[in-house]
Amino acid sequence: MFQALLLTQNDKQTVATLAPLDEARLPAGDVTVRVQYSSLNFKDALAITGRGAIVKKWPLVPGIDLAGVVEQSLDPAWKPGDRVVVNGWGLGETHWGGLAQKARLYAGWLLRLPEAYSTRQAMAIGTAGYTAALCVMALQRHGLRPGDGEVLVTGAAGGVGSVAVKLLSGLGYSVIASTGRPQEADYLKSLGAAHIIDRTELSAPGKPLQRERWAGVIDTVGSHTLANACAATRWNGAVAACGLAQGADFPSTVMPFILRGVTLYGINCVFIDNARRAEAWRLLAQHVDGATLERMTVEIGLSQVIAQSPVLLDGKVRGRVVVDVNR
Repeated sequence: MFQALLLTQNDKQTVATLAPLDEARLPAGDVTVRVQYSSLNFKDALAITGRGAIVKKWPLVPGIDLAGVVEQSLDPAWKPGDRVVVNGWGLGETHWGGLAQKARLYAGWLLRLPEAYSTRQAMAIGTAGYTAALCVMALQRHGLRPGDGEVLVTGAAGGVGSVAVKLLSGLGYSVIASTGRPQEADYLKSLGAAHIIDRTELSAPGKPLQRERWAGVIDTVGSHTLANACAATRWNGAVAACGLAQGADFPSTVMPFILRGVTLYGINCVFIDNARRAEAWRLLAQHVDGATLERMTVEIGLSQVIAQSPVLLDGKVRGRVVVDVNR
């Protein structure tokens, strides 16, 4: 038996319970992992509260990422004791995820945990940090270099935003952090932000083309914030969009794209090949150290996840939420 957070439906309403489950209930897969840590992400909280149509298969264990140790493997690439991290691949949506003490997965989904990180630190990064790394990599591939100008990070005090600020500053970029929580200014500056702006500067409807300011943007918010960010991006600049905290709409025009040559990159972290995943984790290991992770991390037990989910959705959580699945 093992403990898991189980989502079921009752009269089309999501019901989340912490329950003991028999290992025979685990889904199909090549590798059984003894999970040590998971994390609580925006998508997880939507699934657990039922506020978003995340779950595609019922019943389901949520949790879009996990870190732990291989317990059993039918694939020769993995052996008991191997430390692994898993992000995406439909976990917490179509396949049982990481908010449990055990997981059964397909061998191709596993990534070897970088030596620089413990399993707890890997979940302090989690899908959010891995997504931030993919955003930074997109800006780098575009040709954005340190010294090219200011790089805006929206939703900067959240999980993706916090890691993005740290990564960009570590690489030498001048980072402007946008947040609705002015009390987090010192925290964001400790991660390397050069300047803090209030999110209200970006969150209301704005002109379709604005004064050129941003050489690059990492946006976790969507809606008017993303539209305004694009409208103020400089000639041949780039915007990496990965979130929709404000909304899934994009109330913009084509003007930034056809008059300034702005490029909008959509970042999907779920089905990226393992070579690019490994590249992202190497980038993280080089620029996000354990002490930084500790500053941006809150730890809770598996038994606290249900109560913490609406708090996260209400924007009251700073940085990352690591889940110790064994308490």
